[in-house]
Amino acid sequence: MTADGSQGHLMFEAPRSVRREAGRAHRREIPLEAHAEVPAPSERRDPLEILTGQDAARQADLVPIRHGRMTATPFTFYRGAASIMASDLSATVTTDLRVQLCGDAHLSNFGVFNGPDRRLVFDLNDFDETLPGPFEWDLKRLAGSITVAARNNGFSAKKTRRATRASVAGYRETIGRAADTSPIDLHYRRLEVDELAARLDDAKAQQRAAKTTKKASRKNSMRAFDKLTRVVDGRPVIVDDPPLIVPIDRQLEGDVATRLRAFFMDYLDTLPRHRKALLARYHLADLAHKVVGVGSVGTACWIALLMSGDDEPIFLQFKEATTSVLEPYVGASEFDQAGERVVEGQRIMQAAGDVFLGWSRLSDAEGIDRDYYFRQLWDGKGSADIEDMGPKRLRRYAWFCGATLALAHARSGDPALIAGYVGADDTLDRAIGEFAEAYADINEADHAAHDEAIASGRLEAVRDI
Repeated sequence: MTADGSQGHLMFEAPRSVRREAGRAHRREIPLEAHAEVPAPSERRDPLEILTGQDAARQADLVPIRHGRMTATPFTFYRGAASIMASDLSATVTTDLRVQLCGDAHLSNFGVFNGPDRRLVFDLNDFDETLPGPFEWDLKRLAGSITVAARNNGFSAKKTRRATRASVAGYRETIGRAADTSPIDLHYRRLEVDELAARLDDAKAQQRAAKTTKKASRKNSMRAFDKLTRVVDGRPVIVDDPPLIVPIDRQLEGDVATRLRAFFMDYLDTLPRHRKALLARYHLADLAHKVVGVGSVGTACWIALLMSGDDEPIFLQFKEATTSVLEPYVGASEFDQAGERVVEGQRIMQAAGDVFLGWSRLSDAEGIDRDYYFRQLWDGKGSADIEDMGPKRLRRYAWFCGATLALAHARSGDPALIAGYVGADDTLDRAIGEFAEAYADINEADHAAHDEAIASGRLEAVRDI
């Protein structure tokens, strides 16, 4: 894959019909049915060894929270186990149909947020692991999450299979349409929340969609300001809520203040001039460490309160970016700065991204360089409550997620080539459905082993935080 995200060797100047046929030819080399396979036990690395290997580079006092969150259910374990699945996928049959991968395309990493025009869009929203790689790795990660979530919700095996296959069908059908779309139209194609709501076929589903939209639209900087700050000595500060939110020393002086200013200026230099000019109208009011997610717990993540001269707030989040879990298996990133890897991958995959995406590097107290990427903390962000979904609702949501993933892949890979490979019937749906079912069994066993390691004292966990 080239630096701009395109696949130069695919010769995009060839007609779509030629590229579709090349995809069909690739199917003869790697049959669709082969994607049902999961790694044999002898081919797998110890999953706990993989997790503890990640822990070594994280903040030691927060690692028990990570394990506590992962142990809650097989689905929360799956969310935090992207590194385990990356290792497992490397032991399966793999195509050479490369795209910009999300790297962690599970159900909970899709959601709504404001586009630059302030209209709510539905898209992938987590790119910590993004890297170029084989398209089916993202699709299998998504399908596996649906099977795990459906089991967690108590669905029958039949209804679980239907929901899982729906995600693959959504991908397959959408990549087929993308293959017949001009590159410029594909670039602008996005799934707006209003469009998705209009596709819902019953009043109850439309009411739920309207409720989710309303909730997301209220989740903005003013809401964050009301929730996360209080006034102290006449100025707003971020409220302490240890260990989840811990403000830094507010009397920043000397070398620390100098390094932070340089860190922020380096970030500004990664923005277009008009975005940089916009942020120049704000000043830094406060800064705090904030624990987020499941798999990210233990990495450095900060929130910054910025205020205008008239006390109008915005919140930025800068989150540590590390080596992608995919890199040992698909090759090192072309970017030396991990934050740049995340931002550039996100820009390629998303139809409408955060206007304040950028990156920078900062040395910590021990002199270790840490890479970060920046984004807004809340900007119309909303997500579906997966654990509250019934079979029909999850099946519909799974289709939308598969369709969204297909559009993201079509922006970096060759949709005609992939469409030719995946075909028009449900062969791939069934194969990846079988994979997801078998992998959910593996995930349940890993989750049980994780629980046993905690019970034995091998791992420390802090629950319900």
